[in-house]
This record gives sequence, structure tokens and C-alpha cells, in this order.
Amino acid sequence: MKTTTKLTLTAVAALVLAGCAAPLPSSAELDQITRDIVARSFRAEGQAQLDRVQPDEDNRLCAEADRTGVPVPEALAKAIEARNMATVRPPSDGKYLGDWKQGETIAQDGRGKTWTDQNPNANGGNCYNCHQISKEELSYGTLGPSLYNYGKLRGVTDPNSAAAKPIVEYTWGKLVNSRAYNACSSMPRFGHMGILDETKMKHLMALLLDPASPVNK
Repeated sequence: MKTTTKLTLTAVAALVLAGCAAPLPSSAELDQITRDIVARSFRAEGQAQLDRVQPDEDNRLCAEADRTGVPVPEALAKAIEARNMATVRPPSDGKYLGDWKQGETIAQDGRGKTWTDQNPNANGGNCYNCHQISKEELSYGTLGPSLYNYGKLRGVTDPNSAAAKPIVEYTWGKLVNSRAYNACSSMPRFGHMGILDETKMKHLMALLLDPASPVNK
């Protein structure tokens, strides 16, 4: 739930209670009131499940840091990263790259994860919403860094070589679970949260790392 929504609901609850001349509840009590309102207002349907309004502990910690403006302490950030790193697994067949052409289609596709989406295979990556990727695409977001020349800038001339292994594994891990590398990353945890399956992540890997991809031209 967005911070602004939470604050609005909390303010409304506080005003109602104050109007009744009752003692003002504590911050924790107001938070519980807000959670109760949200719980009654949403239902699970299709791919839209209640995990969106019942965040895991790491989401809660990062949301609290965002709300208060106080960064997560370094030791806690390291613990979050370690927990999420433990969820990262290599591809089941050991092959990291798929077809960059399909990767471009997935990167352009923002569909999925709504209550009308019954089939998780329909999900896209929506990568251009936050990143520049291919110079041919003129419409892209800037919430994340530019990924144009991603593989080329990192010296990946042969993604299957031993020299490329560290960046290949890092890129895979970032797609699977971005919080393994940045505790409060806002990047979707594509693999960990079941947004994209292994095949689609491989296609995105190829888009970023295949020397033949327009990203690296």
C-alpha cells in the first residue's frame, strides 16, 4: 500500500476518533486500524493476491524506512540482502541466456499481475518503465539506470566464457531477486515473486548480455 494512502486513512481515523472526544489512539493502534480497513477492502482474485497488502517482513522494513525517511541500518540491510540472496538459484538447466528478440518483447510488455490475469505466463517485464535499454526505443523511464550497452560496457564478448561468469551470475541474481544486492531495491523481484518464469528471465538475460542484441550495438 502506498505511503500516501496509509497516511490519509490514518488521518481520517484520527479525526473521527477525536470528534468523538475519545482519547487519541497510539501510532501502533492507528496502524492497526489502517490495516483492518485495507484488509476489508481487498480480495484475492486472479494474480492479484493479498501479499500486496500483507507485505513480507523485508517489504515492511523498507516501507517503514521510506515512510520515516530514516534509512535501514547497515547491519539490518546486510541481513535483508543475505536473506534474499539465499533465495537465488541458477537456471535449472545451467543455461542463462535465451533469445534476445523475445527478451525485447518481454521488456516492452507491461501486462500482468492484475486481478483479470489468470495466466502467469502472460506477464511481461515492463522494463522500459524504469530503464533505457535499446536506443531504438525513445520512450522509457528514468527511475532506474540506463541499461543501454549493458553487456558491452562490462566487457561481455562471450556470455558463456569464464571471464563473463561473474557478471552473468550477478545479472541473473538481480532479475531473480534484486534485494539480494540492494536491501530496499524498488526493482521487481521477478523470479522470487513469480512475476516471470525462468524462460522469460533467460530471454531478458540475452537482451542485456548477448553481443548480437541491439542493446550492445
